[in-house]
Amino acid sequence: MAKQQTFSDKMKKQKVDSRINVQVIKAYRSDKGTVKYIERFVKVEDVNQAEKIDISR
Repeated sequence: MAKQQTFSDKMKKQKVDSRINVQVIKAYRSDKGTVKYIERFVKVEDVNQAEKIDISR
């Protein structure tokens, strides 16, 4: 049997996401007084929206 679908055909069918991935890093002080960081990957429409993102512990 012949192969019905090639890899390039699969890639053409996939939906392209217009949003971009941005890594948001937030610093906070722990109960002991040390600085800790939270890292999250977030999808945004525009890079300028990254400043408005609020991530919490």
